[in-house]
Amino acid sequence: MPTRNPIDPVWAVELADEAATDDFARLVSRLVKPGMLVTLSGDLGAGKTTFARALIRRLTGEPALEVPSPSFTLMQIYEGPNFPIVHADLYRLRDPGELAELGWEEAGEGALLLVEWAERAGDALPPDRLEVAFALAPDLGDTHRRAALFGYGALADLVARERAIAELLEQSGWAEAKRIFMLGDASTRAYERLVKPSGEHAILMISPPRPDGPPVRYGKPYSAIARLAEDIRPFFAVGEALAARGLSTPRVFARDTHVGLAILEDLGADGVVDSDGPIPERYAEAAGVLAQLHASPVAAEMPWGEGELHRVPPYDMDALLIEVELLTEWFAPHIARVVLSSGAAAVFLNIWREALAEVVATPPTWTLRDYHSPNLLWLPERQGLKRVGIIDYQDCVMGHPAYDVASLLQDARVTVSDELELRLLGHYAHVRRAGEPGFDMQAFARAYALLGAQRATKILGIFARLDKRDGKPQYLAHLPRVRSYLVKNLRHPALEGVREWFDTYMPAALQPPES
Repeated sequence: MPTRNPIDPVWAVELADEAATDDFARLVSRLVKPGMLVTLSGDLGAGKTTFARALIRRLTGEPALEVPSPSFTLMQIYEGPNFPIVHADLYRLRDPGELAELGWEEAGEGALLLVEWAERAGDALPPDRLEVAFALAPDLGDTHRRAALFGYGALADLVARERAIAELLEQSGWAEAKRIFMLGDASTRAYERLVKPSGEHAILMISPPRPDGPPVRYGKPYSAIARLAEDIRPFFAVGEALAARGLSTPRVFARDTHVGLAILEDLGADGVVDSDGPIPERYAEAAGVLAQLHASPVAAEMPWGEGELHRVPPYDMDALLIEVELLTEWFAPHIARVVLSSGAAAVFLNIWREALAEVVATPPTWTLRDYHSPNLLWLPERQGLKRVGIIDYQDCVMGHPAYDVASLLQDARVTVSDELELRLLGHYAHVRRAGEPGFDMQAFARAYALLGAQRATKILGIFARLDKRDGKPQYLAHLPRVRSYLVKNLRHPALEGVREWFDTYMPAALQPPES
């Protein structure tokens, strides 16, 4: 079994009484999932069974559930609303080989394993586990206990992050808030709504540093080439820069840049779409935000915080090409069922390189990259463009202004009609011309088609990857919409070469979906 220095716990807490033990069980209940092992260690009477009882009651939702010690039965199984819980006490186990006779492996499938005296299981314990160690504290009183929560293997970061969250909530006055899980996004970020007993609310953003992936080109991982944010700091820098331009981004109440945590202003849940699709007047304001942002020069360096400086990376040719390459790597084999030769894939990149050259050469602006309906909120109590609340902008780059306009008007998750798209393009052009009489709409429309096609190509690859690699098939439902955007953009003469490539190597990708 792996060991850990007992004087160096990941997370140490003091439990003054049984109520404190119940609070600690509530905390641990947020971490556990089916298939996870939690071991309980400590001398007799240290509090293992008391904690196990509190945790099982939390997980089953039955505060009065009878939870006897399994000292004589060795294993007791409880059915929770989300997964079963196996409570085992191996004190009387004479040999690890006896576990097979008990049905250890079968009982643990899809269940949480909660094990006392786990060291008697020997090598049967997996390397990835949580351990809760208990000790008496006679110097503090008969009911006082000390506990330490450890994470081993892949679970070490989980415990460290939860400890950091608890510390941030405590330091910022949100320790008593109820934490309500919110749906995450296609990334590794997660969000929770915090609600205090007083009704005050905020958003907890959990955005851990991005782990380095395998090198894919030039010895660099995909994220570095695509210019994706490596940690949470760009979120703070870009948010402050947008707010300084008079736009609505969530205020930051507290943050931990090392772990990747922030407590943010809750901008609500009222978006720019409803059950019928885009709400035209709200989309018009969102387009107006971009027009205002694009109408004046911006700097590639953003001062933020106390003396910090963030340099916005360029949306260069390498970044644009590594994104379209996702189509040949993921969409082609897994969705289109097309096996491309290395030559065909190389031709694809060369054609895109030629098509995008003029876009890369255009003077850049801040390109938020994910400026679309899931990341836009409606704030009716504010005035003018401030009514559009903007979130999820940490991947901001210096790129062509047409990219974010295409992101908004060719939304991957909601259908924007051709009529509304044209109307909003006209609105965007009108606002731009008001401040820039020389604004060239024809050149902008060309770039809009180029970057709309590039974005659609990228998204087809990303959604295929989310399905195949990440086990998130729900994104496949959006593929017909994204394909329709690609087909529409490829009609532009600037994309003739790309269209011919699809006709030659992947014609089915441009066909309308079967009804």
